[in-house]
Amino acid sequence: MLEIRNLHAEIDGKKILNGLTLSVPAGEVAAIMGPNGSGKSTLSYIVAGRSDYTVTAGEVLLNGEDILKLPPHERAARGLFLAFQYPVEIPGVTTHTFLRTAMNAQRKTRGEEELKTADFIKIMRAAADKLSISQEMLRRPLNVGFSGGEKKRLEVLQMTLLEPRFGILDETDSGLDIDALRVVSDGVNALRSKERGFLVITHYQRLLDYIKPDSVHVMSNGRIIKSGGPDLALELEKHGYRDIVANAA
Repeated sequence: MLEIRNLHAEIDGKKILNGLTLSVPAGEVAAIMGPNGSGKSTLSYIVAGRSDYTVTAGEVLLNGEDILKLPPHERAARGLFLAFQYPVEIPGVTTHTFLRTAMNAQRKTRGEEELKTADFIKIMRAAADKLSISQEMLRRPLNVGFSGGEKKRLEVLQMTLLEPRFGILDETDSGLDIDALRVVSDGVNALRSKERGFLVITHYQRLLDYIKPDSVHVMSNGRIIKSGGPDLALELEKHGYRDIVANAA
């Protein structure tokens, strides 16, 4: 599904990733945890195709294809989705219009017919209701004036409509209260399948109480320094990163 091999990257001459290797099979959820500044969000940006980072070595394979040379929209067309830690606001573009445009752009790239307005509205409303997203929210400019929880629910709504093959959640739990966390997690869990994989980036065990990972990986200084099962996250919650980082140094 997603395989990252010996990935090195930098920004403005500063090294961020230092030989990171990670494999996430189809049907599995992998969690990445680590101290601030370890490169977790950078990893998500590079996989998604953010242009201000320079990859100096390594590969990122999605279903066997190296996607590093593809522009972001082609990576998305291949089935990659990134849920941002801080979703952007787009004044002047309604949420409804944004979602329909994104969904039909994906369908067109895949050689599928665009959805008619009535069909799209039916699909969108059904998905929105499950995420406690009101019709009034869908008529407002994308993310403008929305709370943190509303923005994150909209990210999951986008993912639900686009049906990606692989989803990356970059600290989706950031800024969420317990009710919003539960709604967002339920939305992600509803998308879990044998054909779809996820990479969940988080600082806290609380998200992993709802989105149960198959594997947990500790990241420090731009590389994976320890991997294990779900119990590893509980160990980190109890003892922190200091001993693991020190042992890997």
